[in-house]
Amino acid sequence: MILLFLYLFLALFVSFVCSILESVLLSIPQSFLIVKQEKGASWATTFIGYKSNIDKPLSAILSMNTVAHTIGAAGVGAQAVKIYGEASFGMVSAVLTILILVFTEIIPKTMGANYWRQLAVISVHVISGMVFLTYPLVMMSALITKLFSSDKKEQTTSREEIAALASIGADEGVFSEKEHKIIHNILRLKNVKVVEIMTPRVVVVVADENLLLNDFLKSKDYLKYSRIPVYSDNEENITGYVFRQEVFEKLAENKYELKLKDIKRDIYVVSNDIVLFSLWENLLEKKEHIALIVDQYGGVDGVVTMEDIIETLLGLEIMDEKDTIIDMQKFARERWKTRQAKYKLLYKLNREIRSDDDKNDA
Repeated sequence: MILLFLYLFLALFVSFVCSILESVLLSIPQSFLIVKQEKGASWATTFIGYKSNIDKPLSAILSMNTVAHTIGAAGVGAQAVKIYGEASFGMVSAVLTILILVFTEIIPKTMGANYWRQLAVISVHVISGMVFLTYPLVMMSALITKLFSSDKKEQTTSREEIAALASIGADEGVFSEKEHKIIHNILRLKNVKVVEIMTPRVVVVVADENLLLNDFLKSKDYLKYSRIPVYSDNEENITGYVFRQEVFEKLAENKYELKLKDIKRDIYVVSNDIVLFSLWENLLEKKEHIALIVDQYGGVDGVVTMEDIIETLLGLEIMDEKDTIIDMQKFARERWKTRQAKYKLLYKLNREIRSDDDKNDA
């Protein structure tokens, strides 16, 4: 009877431990281990190694589990027949199957999935011991796995997964709604084209490069912006931009005779199909704060500033005390619709006048 319970204990206990270890190994996230590693936890470094080469610990756990199941089941069956006779073999097998299912699969794997944080430290030490005890089987398994696996490493994390984690964090209260929005906006930077956030040409304030600094100062429109594009001959021919602060400095030096073209700076020009992330990197690299957006034919589409990019990241419109219009793109669309309605009205009136003239001539 003692041997019967000994074999039963062997089959259930060892398998129980193996199932918990397997569940913890597969449930614990890499990000959690990296955080612990950065805090100096040596066990986390070992665990990261097991996660990176997961075949090794899995082989040790499954080998130990299989040995325990095989020896335990065989021992229980033999002792049951010896004590209760062959007629009890079927009943013992059925009871053992239920016990194994409940106590070595359902319960331990549920515990491992729910309490992996608490079990992480002890699990890595037990796994290390199993790897040592079953080393020959582990090496054999590694050789077999290598024959059927590809050397190409698969991507373990995607943008979609990070976005999903941010959403989960917001739902659980880890992130505020604004932080959640910023994370999502950062992940979108590589997909957003500059035309989606630029200030359209129709509302871009530009100045003639031949304008005197003194005359520039008289216009309130120019004083609202820190950087103003300048043009030569027509507004489509943007030749650079002037820095408002530099205009003030020159005026303070009594250099009223200077023109904007004398202090203008080169403006960074980009195509309208460039993505926002690339523009951001380029502006930072060139230490610029404004870029001119052009179409495939070189025509001006609008401008994008570093402020526009930051607004896209934060998910809100940055305004100072002098701003009167919140959304320049929306304002541009409304202005275009107003012009279109005005032109349609003029066209209609023109047709009516021509019609009346034709009737009078007749």
